[in-house]
Amino acid sequence: MKKLFFISFFTTFLLSNNLINGKVDISIQNPIISKSEITYTKYPINNKTLLILAPNYRASGKTLNITLDNQEYSLKVLEGEYKKEQIKLAKPSIIKPNKKLQERIAKEYDEAVKIYAKSTEKVYINKPFIIPLDSVITSPFGSARVFENTLKSYHSGTDFRAAIGVSIPASNDGVVVIAKDRYYSGGSVVIDHGYGVYSQYYHLSKINVKVGDFVKQSDIIGLSGDTGRVSGPHLHFGIAIKGVSVDPLDFVNKFNAKAFN
Repeated sequence: MKKLFFISFFTTFLLSNNLINGKVDISIQNPIISKSEITYTKYPINNKTLLILAPNYRASGKTLNITLDNQEYSLKVLEGEYKKEQIKLAKPSIIKPNKKLQERIAKEYDEAVKIYAKSTEKVYINKPFIIPLDSVITSPFGSARVFENTLKSYHSGTDFRAAIGVSIPASNDGVVVIAKDRYYSGGSVVIDHGYGVYSQYYHLSKINVKVGDFVKQSDIIGLSGDTGRVSGPHLHFGIAIKGVSVDPLDFVNKFNAKAFN
């Protein structure tokens, strides 16, 4: 029998009354999951298991099913309070790539999809995540991005104000899986933290690491910049759960609270 989630029944499962698109839900439990329409991972740490649900940003308004311990449930995904942003590009031509560049973009996308599809069954971290910059947030997660009056995408991370050349530390221990210049995200570093959890650092002017490197928290992985599709220099910091982009600040707060408190 399929059931709807109610907070009175699921206080040990959900942290809030509803799931919100792009916001993780993290609980301490280890159910058998035989089917799920929601991206999830089970992260073992500190002698417990964190069940992390990652509802896709584009799942807003949908009802998604998940089967826990042979019981099927339905979850309503609500839309977060995200704003719309008009973006004036520093390099307007980047919004209309030619055929050759489109092939490059497709190749980079396919490469990333394959990387995020892998879930390394190893916990690399032993301390809380840190935010890589203590700076003004110039663009929050989830904002609808409008370029030249055309809605192109949503913001998959959080942008921090940073002049070119500011040192960028790793938010936690892990293995570098992407370290290269990419068309949209410019100088890019992505770190695998184990079990499908990845952190992302984009628009770098310099990359100090290479694929396969093990980095520790606070190691300088590169320098901030204005590469890729940008309106000016800054750091884009993101978190992906098995390829699903989630609010990185929301993730860090919830993960740290459940894993280390």
